[in-house]
Amino acid sequence: MKRRLFLCAGIALATLASTALAGQIPAKVDAPVTINYYNYNLASTGNGAAATKRLIAEFEAANPNVKVNGVGVPSSDISTRIQADVAAGHGPDIAQMVFSDLDFFVNNLGAVALEDVVPAEELSTHFEGMSPKGLKLGVYNGKTYGLAYTFSTPVLFYNADLFRKAGLDPDQPPQTWAEVKVAAKAIVDKTGQDGLATGIFGPSAGDWLFQGLIRSNNGDVLSSDRKKLTFADPAAVEAVSMLHDLYKAGVYSNLDLNAAMDGMAAGTVGMYLQTSAIQAYLVKGATGNFDLRATTMPRFGDKPVRPNNSGSALVIMSADPLKQRAAWELMKFMTSKHAYTVITSEIGYLPLRTDIVNDPQYLGNWVKEHPLVQPNLKQLDALEPWESFPGANYRQIAKAMMDGAEQAVFGGGDPAEALKAAQDTAQALMPASTN
Repeated sequence: MKRRLFLCAGIALATLASTALAGQIPAKVDAPVTINYYNYNLASTGNGAAATKRLIAEFEAANPNVKVNGVGVPSSDISTRIQADVAAGHGPDIAQMVFSDLDFFVNNLGAVALEDVVPAEELSTHFEGMSPKGLKLGVYNGKTYGLAYTFSTPVLFYNADLFRKAGLDPDQPPQTWAEVKVAAKAIVDKTGQDGLATGIFGPSAGDWLFQGLIRSNNGDVLSSDRKKLTFADPAAVEAVSMLHDLYKAGVYSNLDLNAAMDGMAAGTVGMYLQTSAIQAYLVKGATGNFDLRATTMPRFGDKPVRPNNSGSALVIMSADPLKQRAAWELMKFMTSKHAYTVITSEIGYLPLRTDIVNDPQYLGNWVKEHPLVQPNLKQLDALEPWESFPGANYRQIAKAMMDGAEQAVFGGGDPAEALKAAQDTAQALMPASTN
């Protein structure tokens, strides 16, 4: 019964949204209105919640007709929470969407394309100065359903003190996976500490980092027509086999996310590939204890790194034109130069407005004092979208893929066979039209 309610709610929301597309939103919010804003940073216990609350308060002060009801929802629960709340008659007007949910938001939850409701000139004016690669992240079938908001890229954090003890040059960090293996082995052999850990696997890891790994070996996880899974193709198998080789060599530690992050912060892990969003946590642990540094995601030989992002986009969910205008005004504020200065310096995400990086009025001075952000900024130019799987089973598909990849890396069998078995299971979960 609950499944039927969720399905009906999704259809109802999609229908309501489509009826609202007949005309554009009003030019301004000329009457009092309250909008529900589902945001996963508000559900955090760290700096994300405090900074987000302050930005919302600043927006309300500048827009007295708009009251923002901020609702903290963990990122993993956003889509199911929206389904449940729509069924109960009170869904969000604007939501912070994880990029892997994009297909589901568009086809099942009634997300509104910005081009359908916002005047073209106003939209293009706001997009000026934003990272072109970032803007593409929320595009689906040629329209912007999600305005890229908070996100980061994978970087390789490393302990320069352990590098020195292992006889390595910390000014020349590994740039390829082959170099990572050499460095990790030296750290293990000469210091007794863990050589390498990553945030690729684990219950809360998601598949974003894994996708970037596969792409960087010129592979992919989904065919261009979105019908066939491809994470068991040769290029993907080769990338996963590389991790399997590191594990067999004793230089890649199978630590869970918390243990890996804590180990890196404590100085007992030589290198850690993970989202740049954890920078503040690692800096806190390293300060006064060891020399923490960062470099870009390792590449496969001469192949260019093709990282994709973690993080989120802002999506309009309301079918009411006045609330759509209020939601768009909130979107513009939360992706302004001022907001990105707060988001980057206090929460840890990348600034989509790259022109503020060297501007002393915004992030110029902060960036000079925080050099660890540089690899993250550098990778903006190579950023590729986080693939969202099609259909209602998209999360089960991702889980089957990641379970298979984890078995391929840390299990005792053949990686190709483990990935093939996982892909067969996941393909059966794809929409009927793709099988």
